[in-house]
Amino acid sequence: MMTAKYVISFANYNQWQNINTIEAADELNEEQRKQDVGAFFGSIQGTLSHLLWGDSIWLDRLTHTQYKASPIDQSGSAWSDWEEYKIARKGMDQKLIRWAETVTDDWLTETLTYTTARGIEVTKPVGLLVAHIFNHQTHHRGQVHCLLTQFGVATKDTDILLLPEVIN
Repeated sequence: MMTAKYVISFANYNQWQNINTIEAADELNEEQRKQDVGAFFGSIQGTLSHLLWGDSIWLDRLTHTQYKASPIDQSGSAWSDWEEYKIARKGMDQKLIRWAETVTDDWLTETLTYTTARGIEVTKPVGLLVAHIFNHQTHHRGQVHCLLTQFGVATKDTDILLLPEVIN
C-alpha cells in the first residue's frame, strides 16, 4: 500500500537522482546531449525534457492546477536550452518535495479523474497514480543512464538504499 512516507522518500530520491543525472550529462557537450541515439524521445536531452514535462503535468493533475502543456509528441523538445532545463528541473524537484510533504495516507486512497495526454478521460486510485509518477521517472532516467554510459560518462549510484539523509 502506498503511504505518505513513501511519497516523501521517493520525492527526495527523485531529486537526488536528477542532480546526479544532470552532473553526468554536464560532462557531454550540447551536440552529444541532443544527438538522436534512438531513445524513445531521441536524445538524452529529449528524454530528460519529456520527463520534466511529465512531472509538470502530473503535479498539476494531482494538485488540481490548471495547465496547458504542449502535446506529448512535443514533450522531448519542451526544454531545448540545457541551462533553462537545469533551472526548471531543480525547481520542479523542489516543488515535488514540497507537495510530497502535504500528502496524507487518506488522500492516497481516493480516486482522481483526469484527461490523458491523448485526450482520454480516466479515473484511477491516487496511490497508483503517484506510484506511476515515480516509476515513470525511474524508467526514463534509466534510459538516460544507459545512454550516458554509452558516451563513456561514469554515473553515480542509483540505489535508493544509498539515498543521503540530507540533500542540498
